[in-house]
Amino acid sequence: MEKFTVLTGIAAPLKMRNVDTDMIIPKQFLRTIKRTGLGKNLFNDMRYHEDGSEKTDFVLNRAPYRDAVILVAGENFGCGSSREHAPWALLDFGIRCVIAPSFADIFYNNSFKNGILPVVLEQSIVEDILQQIEKTGGENVTVDLEKRQVLYGEGKTAAFEVEEFRRTCLLQGLDDIGLTLKNEEDIQTYEQQIAAEKPWLAVS
Repeated sequence: MEKFTVLTGIAAPLKMRNVDTDMIIPKQFLRTIKRTGLGKNLFNDMRYHEDGSEKTDFVLNRAPYRDAVILVAGENFGCGSSREHAPWALLDFGIRCVIAPSFADIFYNNSFKNGILPVVLEQSIVEDILQQIEKTGGENVTVDLEKRQVLYGEGKTAAFEVEEFRRTCLLQGLDDIGLTLKNEEDIQTYEQQIAAEKPWLAVS
């Protein structure tokens, strides 16, 4: 998993509440177990007409938001079913951080495990960030995980909280497998010890 320390880039405004996981990545695209290739279908029904042509009024179909790495949305982002494909699709598109007043619990947890930082800020601050973005047409926003703050506008900052364990995992680029592999030597030692003590358990 790629490390997340300081992220600076285009922030796209998605002024919608209750964006559910079926809106993020519709059910017909859940047949893959690969984490790549889903970005083209992110927000599929909002981005494309039935004939496959782009809807020019959707934010991610407009410059400069096509290159967004941060998404700023309304409350209860990621609600609905618990599909892990939702953060996969966001990440494959290029989104590394979502800022919102609140998130659905399962989506919030899945985001950390897939290298996406979900930032919870007060409604008034999210609205201020959205206003600043719209004024400048996609100004660069900085999300500093080390300092736990968002920098936007002309010198504005907003502090956010994040559980220390999750923060450490993102800073070091550790998903569940990475965390396990940090103890690889101990695991190998244990397996060798068990193989010597109980050889009948060995798998041929």
